[in-house]
Amino acid sequence: MTTRVLCIVVCGAGPADRVGRLVEDARRERWTVRIVATPTATGFIDAQALAVQCGAAVRSDYRASAETGPRASAADAMIVAPATYNSINKLATGINDTYALNVVSEAIGRRRPVAIMPFVNAALAARTPFTEAVRSLRSEGVHIVYGPGQWEPHQPGEGGSRLDGFPWSLALSAVTELGRTVKPTKS
Repeated sequence: MTTRVLCIVVCGAGPADRVGRLVEDARRERWTVRIVATPTATGFIDAQALAVQCGAAVRSDYRASAETGPRASAADAMIVAPATYNSINKLATGINDTYALNVVSEAIGRRRPVAIMPFVNAALAARTPFTEAVRSLRSEGVHIVYGPGQWEPHQPGEGGSRLDGFPWSLALSAVTELGRTVKPTKS
């Protein structure tokens, strides 16, 4: 039997507590879903509810050396959403100081389909570090769901009004399209 495994990396931004919507959509499209949370995201999400929804624990740190299991970075596809300004900038510059960033960095290096959907305000998005990070990640084949006709930043202080409308489906569509040629993992 084969299955497609989707790893969702959740960062600590406003829509994080709604990531179950993405899990539901992905499962409807027959993905097996695993979740990795940044340290900050653990305060936003209900890890127990997501573990029940996914059938696997939410990971936020490295395994102990005696523990075994599949590497999250070996998933068939990866979505980073909501992605923060900090995580995007660190990822583009190669900073790998959390388990979540390690997972995404390895997936990019493995040439897995990776889609990133930022949740940043317009002031942060206008800064050179961010625009350069987006450019750099795109040059590595990462699909950044960002820009006209996709997801656009909110004005500073207005993110709360955009939480319910966060378009999780755009990220799922992006990895589905990117992964059409990826062979599923055998289980």
